[in-house]
Amino acid sequence: MPIDKSWMQKSRVSSEYHKGVLEFLDFAFTNAPGKEMLPCPCIRCNNCVMQKREIMYDHLLDNGIARNYVRWLMHGEYEFCEPANTSTNESDMHDEMEEMLNDAFGMSMPNEESERSPHVHEEFEKPNKDANKFYNLLREADHELYPGCKKFTKLSFIIRLLHMKCLNGWSNKSFTMLLELLKEALPEGETLLSNYYEAKKLLRDLGLHYIKIDACPSDCMLYSKEHANANECVVCGVSRWKSSDDNSTDEFTKSVKKKKIPAKVLRYFPLKPRLQRLYMSSKTASYMKWHVDGRMEGEMMRHPVDSLAWKNFDNVHPSFALEPRNVRLGLASDGFNPFGNMSISYSMWPVVLIPYNLPPWMCMKQTFFMLSLLIPGPTAPGNDIDIYLQPLIDELNDLWEVGVETYDASTKQNFCMRAAILWTINDFPAYANLSGWSTKGKFACPICNKDCSSYRLQNGRKWCYMGHRRFLPIDHRFRRDKKSFDGNEEHRAAPKHLSGEDVLHQLDGMEHIL
Repeated sequence: MPIDKSWMQKSRVSSEYHKGVLEFLDFAFTNAPGKEMLPCPCIRCNNCVMQKREIMYDHLLDNGIARNYVRWLMHGEYEFCEPANTSTNESDMHDEMEEMLNDAFGMSMPNEESERSPHVHEEFEKPNKDANKFYNLLREADHELYPGCKKFTKLSFIIRLLHMKCLNGWSNKSFTMLLELLKEALPEGETLLSNYYEAKKLLRDLGLHYIKIDACPSDCMLYSKEHANANECVVCGVSRWKSSDDNSTDEFTKSVKKKKIPAKVLRYFPLKPRLQRLYMSSKTASYMKWHVDGRMEGEMMRHPVDSLAWKNFDNVHPSFALEPRNVRLGLASDGFNPFGNMSISYSMWPVVLIPYNLPPWMCMKQTFFMLSLLIPGPTAPGNDIDIYLQPLIDELNDLWEVGVETYDASTKQNFCMRAAILWTINDFPAYANLSGWSTKGKFACPICNKDCSSYRLQNGRKWCYMGHRRFLPIDHRFRRDKKSFDGNEEHRAAPKHLSGEDVLHQLDGMEHIL
């Protein structure tokens, strides 16, 4: 009798898929008597990882089964068994929308019928406001664009239109006019949004919005907080607005009130809701605790959690380390020319955050990189990058001192999430901009600090840096090797590694000018 595998093409939240998973598990473990673990055919494990039945059940619901695994050869099906109809005539629209929403929110679709594994916490709490917003969006995804429409939902259609608007540079007014025309053309009972404002509000609910903050063209200040309504820079006096080149004396032109255009605009993507969404998925929430629950102890460094920096941070801040769900971040920034190899000279600086709670095969995936700031050009901010980092630093301070209420979908509980920056990732020139330590000249090395061993070439007029042998063990043979190095033996100890307090002590008494 052929095995019914049509459920493999269904949405992961459908009752057919849930029933099919249970039948698959019964089939697999019945054909493997005495075995407690079998290869997991979920998309992530892909039959390469052995799992117990309850873990495999969770994986198949959260990740979905690998749809190309149509012959269950690793789970007891013989090669001559003919698979039942696995027709893909049904649209995969719902799964695609779920994936899009999962990417935006980091959350899996709830399944009321599913029974989770017994290790899940039994005392459930109601999701907070942000989690409820996600469920509302899923209900939106299930609404047909019009009665009988099988290809689009209300949500999928409006997102396709917004994508086209972005690619083709449509104005807000033209987008609204298009929506009005489509509403007239669609059959009665359509659910299409009415205007661009409603579509933009939908994006905000998805968490895809950003905040525009005007900046001084000379990188002196941001027009926020007490300076939000200022028209000129309080530091250099340059106007906040672009100057008009229109010298027309036409009376009608003069009578029209023109909208002022800011000379420079910083785009800031709020961090708190994006960190919260990492815990709105039971799958991702479990991975966010991998650094405590899932890693292997050993002498090798397989992940930043094994590093001295991570361990030292835990020792200095035990209250932070006590909650494994607190987020540890890395910050990366560098400039690039958005116009590619064109002759236009332009330097734009994105600031990206990386959550290191995740396991090593996930934390460096692009899908988990969080764009935090988009610093405009045309020139690099240089040492004034700290001006643009202000909104991010303010939010990080709040996350460190106060935290934010977050819903953990893996335990069905709310908790107070905190976050901290552990390190930055950048090249040496960008290191100077972010840290304030000059990476040029006599004291270029931030590790050696004032004990930097440097020598200026008289003819080349450049600095070269010596003293590398100081970091070797005291009895290393290179320390006594004169011929291969600078003609001297090296008996000095390695420079002292400065703590944050040591660095602040060096800055005592210095005048801070912004």
